[in-house]
Amino acid sequence: MIMKKLKLFPKIFIYTFSVMLFIIIIAHIMIYAFAPQMLSSINSISENGIMIENALNTERFVSEAILRAFPFSFILSIIIAIICSFLFSRVITTPIKEISDTTEKMAKLKKEVSCPVYSFDEIGVLATNVNTLYKNLITTINNLEDEKIKSNEAEQLKVDFLRSASHELKTPVTALNAILENMILGVGKYKNKDVYLLECKEIADRLSHMIKEILDTSRLDFLAGSEKTEEFNLAEILNKICEPYQLISQSKGIDFQVTVQDTCLVNTSKKHMEKLLSNVLSNAVSYTELGHSVLVVLQKNKIMVKNECTPIPESIIPHLFEPFYRPDFARNRKDGGNGLGLYIVDMIAKSLNLTYTFKQMNALQGMCFTLYF
Repeated sequence: MIMKKLKLFPKIFIYTFSVMLFIIIIAHIMIYAFAPQMLSSINSISENGIMIENALNTERFVSEAILRAFPFSFILSIIIAIICSFLFSRVITTPIKEISDTTEKMAKLKKEVSCPVYSFDEIGVLATNVNTLYKNLITTINNLEDEKIKSNEAEQLKVDFLRSASHELKTPVTALNAILENMILGVGKYKNKDVYLLECKEIADRLSHMIKEILDTSRLDFLAGSEKTEEFNLAEILNKICEPYQLISQSKGIDFQVTVQDTCLVNTSKKHMEKLLSNVLSNAVSYTELGHSVLVVLQKNKIMVKNECTPIPESIIPHLFEPFYRPDFARNRKDGGNGLGLYIVDMIAKSLNLTYTFKQMNALQGMCFTLYF
């Protein structure tokens, strides 16, 4: 029971010293018992058939010599045994103790901690395995912390999005309700129902479009990373995506051009890619004035959408990809949108692991959106 309570160093010391002490005792007993007889036999000689016997005196002399030297020899052997046991125990237990001390620090999840490796034996392999295990543990903990932070950020984004959505929906609903009440009561100018019914229809259409965008946004958030991917040539579907916006551009007097400079093979969700490019093109056409141009350029590893317009200040550009954000110049426009188009672009790009830039053009006055593959 006492041995079980001892630490490793005293255990190894006691075991080692006990073994060495046992060997020393056995060795001294054997020397005391057999050395005199061996010497007496050697000193017994035969000369002309006559045995000269001096074994008795020799045995007595050797026994007395051994008996006198025994205490000194035994004490010296004990001292040597103690020193050797101490050194042997220290060599064995030092790396193990260092591993033990290090694992105590690891238990407190201290970073930049590792077990020293002095050799390639079993203890060295143990230290290496402990270091690998702890490194993997720290990596896993860091990943979980990152996921927790991302999850909290995502939850906060959802809350902010819902708060903004309710606010954006409340404004047109309030306006629509006020117009309808005044029409029912026949107050002032609202007696002309033909005019205000059309206005109610426009408000209802905007509400319908906004609700659709909100539902699309929530659906994208739910399906992020789960959409089926496939390899396709973007050049083959680009004209189909651009066709509706070419017609809108013609009606607005905008020059809309598509240039395919190279084959562009991408491996992603075709449905999401179409939605992303549609929102970018819709934004470009909406903010391009009469007589100006929209240029779509497809290259091997990127697609650019350039539109001539009043350049957007760099301080505003990051906010354009936030939900329901509309700068002042967009709020005063009839086709200023609801502030979800570029937010959906940002969501899709992130879900597809694509990068993009949106900045002012150098050669022309306008903006350029670039999506990289």
